[in-house]
Amino acid sequence: MDKQQANNVTEQWGNGAEAQYIDLFQQCRQMICDHSSPVMNAVRDEAFERFKALGFPSKKVERYKYTDVQQLMAPDYGLNLNRLTIPVNPYDAFKCDVPNLSTLLYFVVNDEFYAHESTHSPRLPEGVVIDSLKNVTSSDSPLSTVLSAYYNRLAQSDADALTALNTMLAQDGLLVYVPKNVVVDKAVQVINILRSDVDLMVNRRMLIIAEENAEIRLLFCDHATDDRNFLTTQVIEVFAGNNAKVDLYCLEETHAKNVRLSNVYVQQERDSRVRHNIITLHNGVTRNKLDLTLAGEGAECVCNGCVIADKQQHVDNNTLITHAAAHCTSNELYKYVLDGKATGAFAGRVYVAHGAQKTSSQMTNQNLTATKEARMYTQPMLEIYADDVKCAHGSTVGQLSDAALFYMRQRGIPEHEARTLLQVAFIREVIDQIELIPLRDRLHHLVDKRFRGELNKCEGCKLCR
Repeated sequence: MDKQQANNVTEQWGNGAEAQYIDLFQQCRQMICDHSSPVMNAVRDEAFERFKALGFPSKKVERYKYTDVQQLMAPDYGLNLNRLTIPVNPYDAFKCDVPNLSTLLYFVVNDEFYAHESTHSPRLPEGVVIDSLKNVTSSDSPLSTVLSAYYNRLAQSDADALTALNTMLAQDGLLVYVPKNVVVDKAVQVINILRSDVDLMVNRRMLIIAEENAEIRLLFCDHATDDRNFLTTQVIEVFAGNNAKVDLYCLEETHAKNVRLSNVYVQQERDSRVRHNIITLHNGVTRNKLDLTLAGEGAECVCNGCVIADKQQHVDNNTLITHAAAHCTSNELYKYVLDGKATGAFAGRVYVAHGAQKTSSQMTNQNLTATKEARMYTQPMLEIYADDVKCAHGSTVGQLSDAALFYMRQRGIPEHEARTLLQVAFIREVIDQIELIPLRDRLHHLVDKRFRGELNKCEGCKLCR
């Protein structure tokens, strides 16, 4: 970066968090591109210009009012721009806390797809591709043209600085492609492992394409295996074609030193079905943003979330569901249980566009605060521009029922056990809606362990946390 560029950055952003990332990109742009793929490089400079124009959002920005992004992005994290090999074999060193689900298993180490050896490669239906974006676009695969039409299509329309930052720095990503009329019978499980000997920033990218009449179920499990500070930005784009069905489950079990900033973009076409479930069991600071558009008539979505947080953990879920077509249905249910000095936030907005008649939408946010120090912020919203709709929303924040506790204690149940049972029952409503039965059963067990303080590391993990 020459002196004039440095002066321009300083003049615009001073010593703000943005400056270090602008400097980094200008100094390392060629290195970033050399270790990436043409489809990702094609939109990189545009994303950089957008990031420079936007800067990180302050808490005055409506969709970021509950999370201080500028403070989270201020520390100087390391980045693996040279794509140095991370010394870890996930098969030997790691065992997820949701094992034995009879899934097709894949790993992403930090932000890099872990290449399978032949003995480990899952068998996929013909035409289905689950691979690194870089691998696919660097080959002569006809998918290169397809990816150019899909990659960054949803994310680029969003005036979001974190999405822009991810797009300008991400060097690889995970591609899940299901062609027309293909059904993937087994669920696909992707273990996202954070692994480093130093504090590390990870920019993870995922692209999911389910064409017409395609079906797939995906489970993403996030874990951190080292006692380091991690900062993860994540962008997931999901395209569900006509009559397609996509189930997306996201489970976070990291640690208190992890910052996770995730943006998910979903577009649904006619008669498609999408389920998005997000479960936060262990974390440090988590901010999840979901933008989902029902673009074709008859599309349906179910968006559920549950959060269990204590100590000084922070979990912020922000959703926007846009009904852009008529005869569409959306249902949202988010539940939080906060203990200690934990902070939770839920801001959900349903937008019903002009002409989106016969819309049906229900949004519910229910929360328990177990201590006086726990804080919950809730903001459900409806914005409706059609007159023939059925929409409702509601939120509650409260504590465990004294009457229920008294009833259980009268029957010989100790107070601590009674509280645990009531909290488990409160979360159960979200877990019971998970259609992947082995995952549902496992989560009932994990939630119970979490409330009892037993869920501190994954069983069988050989790496320190």
